[in-house]
Amino acid sequence: MSLLNEVKAPVEEHIREFEKKFRESMRSSVPLLDRITAYLVKRKGKQIRPLFVFLAAQTCGQVNESTYRAASLIELLHTATLVHDDVVDDSNERRGFFSLNALWKNKISVLIGDFLLSKGLLLSLDNNDFELLRIVSDATREMSEGELLQIEKARRLDISEEVYFEIIRKKTASLIASCCACGAASAGADVSTVKKFHRFGELTGIAFQIKDDLFDYSKSLETGKPNGIDIKEKKMTLPLINLLSKSTWLEKKLIINTVKNHNDNPSKVNELIRKVSENGGIAYAEKKMLEYRDAALELLREFPESASRSSLEKLVIFTTERKY
Repeated sequence: MSLLNEVKAPVEEHIREFEKKFRESMRSSVPLLDRITAYLVKRKGKQIRPLFVFLAAQTCGQVNESTYRAASLIELLHTATLVHDDVVDDSNERRGFFSLNALWKNKISVLIGDFLLSKGLLLSLDNNDFELLRIVSDATREMSEGELLQIEKARRLDISEEVYFEIIRKKTASLIASCCACGAASAGADVSTVKKFHRFGELTGIAFQIKDDLFDYSKSLETGKPNGIDIKEKKMTLPLINLLSKSTWLEKKLIINTVKNHNDNPSKVNELIRKVSENGGIAYAEKKMLEYRDAALELLREFPESASRSSLEKLVIFTTERKY
């Protein structure tokens, strides 16, 4: 039994039911829309977000119809942002499948994203789920701000550790935070409990993103081949920021020159990855990731022991120990 299957066990029934309700929430009277949304449902990922919603709800109380709507709302809004992201990035692939814009072009993809967004809003408004809508709308705003902040900083490559954490808190952690907060709110938790779950999700999301950023370095060292996708895309992540913070003015200039002008040169990228590793950048990022993970676990342990809480703990550990 894989760790993820173990994590799912206390809410497996709810996840199955959610899949049906989620498909239903995307229905439309336009055949083209139905064909495209069926394609989207078919290529779903590991379902980490619904898991956070249901486990948080069950840790605080009982899963109910509002919890299903919370999970659907988050998936609708998140799917909309992914569809729009693929258009912005001109990306032809997502999770090993063709992206929507690769199959149906940009115009239809943008409209599908808008449709999913409106479906999420209406699902909440039709059921008076105003608190859930507020939590998720906040996260959507933060994700957009984080993305724009990253684009702005990528142009100048002047990112500090503080700005890096602000970017990942907004871009990645805000969504996981909204899953946990929505789960708690849907189960009728009080304001302070909802806030705690929001913070728990934020800490977990930051640890998750640092792990993602570390893949860019660890893979290349394991295989001996340059990976460095973030460097190629001029993304300044924690291992590289740590190296820059320890470098002299001249060394900084050379590093930034590699990122700016030689990011498509495999040997130069690989050399930079080795430099990051040898100067403790990877070890530093791993240490920070574990600090955030441990803070998330500490917060979670303020809640009574239960199968759901235990699954949330395992889910936090999975996010920092996953191999993909």
